Order: sequence, then structure tokens, then C-alpha cells
Amino acid sequence: MNAFQSYLHTFFFVYFPYICMVVFLVGSLARFDRDQYTWKSDSSQLLRTGTLRWGSNLFHIGILFLFFGHLVGLLTPHWVYEPFISAGSKNLLAVTAGGIAGLICFIGLTLLIHRRMFDPRIRLTSHRTDLAILIILWVQLTLGLLTLPYSLSHTDGSVMLVLSDWVQRVVTFRVGAAEALVHVAWPYKVHLVLGMTIFLLLPFSRLVHVWSGFATVAYLFRPRQVVRSRRLNLPAGHDRPRRSGTAD
Repeated sequence: MNAFQSYLHTFFFVYFPYICMVVFLVGSLARFDRDQYTWKSDSSQLLRTGTLRWGSNLFHIGILFLFFGHLVGLLTPHWVYEPFISAGSKNLLAVTAGGIAGLICFIGLTLLIHRRMFDPRIRLTSHRTDLAILIILWVQLTLGLLTLPYSLSHTDGSVMLVLSDWVQRVVTFRVGAAEALVHVAWPYKVHLVLGMTIFLLLPFSRLVHVWSGFATVAYLFRPRQVVRSRRLNLPAGHDRPRRSGTAD
């Protein structure tokens, strides 16, 4: 690795994660504070529902599974699951489950991109950023699927442990996170960089509505609404609306 490649490696895997993290959090907060009317997914369901029903459902099912799978798989320390499952078995499980979810998500996203590009009504009402973010997600999914053969070639789960260690060091602000990634295959590196870039772009795109999706979980635990009549201290039956023409 020459000096320029070393500089790029250090930038993307040491500094870039924190740049994306700050922009993701501060940008989302600023947009919610200043532009709440743009905090939406800009649904095109009213224009045409056919392909949207299949594409959206497949995409969301797949992307949610992939998101939480990556979240739990990468952030869980090895010593937590080591007594129950080996690194090699966990790697095989991740490849199998992630491959299925990735394929489901890929099919759904491809349908959504085809709909947005080749349906005249949808294309005319779409913003350029709508199609751009879909294409970025499509490329990211493709890269993720390309990493599966590389993961299968490391049956001991060594690459998975390296990636997990890097993520855990980044989120806990520990040094030495990027050195182990030097010898990782290029699809992993591009997949990581593009994944961080998606978080960087999220506050400025329609993807910002995922915050609202996670926030709906709090709706399940909301306190019950208490409704009281404005007519207080009246005998039973006297708090009902009067009929027209009735005498006092």
C-alpha cells in the first residue's frame, strides 16, 4: 500500500465514520426542527399501486431484516455468543439469512426502480434525489451480495470477526480500528464506505422518514388518553346535548 492508498484507508476507516455519524445526527435534528413538512416518504401510491405493493413490501421486509441483522451481528462482542455458537457457524448463519433477505430486498428494490424510471406518471412526479437514493441502495445491495462468496471462503469466520471488531472500536471510540481492514477484500471495503455514505445522505433525502418508522414503537407504550366532559358537576344524564325545541 503506497502513501496515497494509506491516506485514503485512514480517512475512510478512521475519520469518515465519525463525519457520517455527526452529519447523520445533527442533520436529522436540523431538518426536523426547520423542515418538518418535508419529513415524509413522498409516497406515490395514489398514482399507481400495482408494482408498488410488491416492490415496497419486499424491499421493506428485506431491508429491515438486513438492518437489524447487521446491527446485532456487528455490535455483539464475540465473547457474548462464543459459548453458544462458534464464529464459523455464526458466519454461515449470517451468510444464509443475509443472502435470503438480501435477495428479497434486491428484487423489491429493482421493482421500485423500474417503476420510478419507466412509469411516465411516477417519473414526472419524482425528484432526482428519489431515483438517486434508490440507485445508491441498489448498488449497496449488489455489493453486499458480492461479499457472500468471499465470506463462504472464510469458513472460520475470521473476516466477520475483523469487521465486527472494526465497528465495535469505532462506536466505542477506541484506536486501532482500521489496521485489520488493510487485508480485507475490496467488496467489503466499498460496501462499508457506501454504507456510511448512505447515513451521511440520509438527513437530506426521503430516507429520513425511517426515524418516524422507529418512533412509532413508542406509540405502543403511550399513556392512555383521558377524555372528560366539559359539563362538570351535573347529575347523570344531564350532560347530554339538548334536542332542539325542548323546554327547560
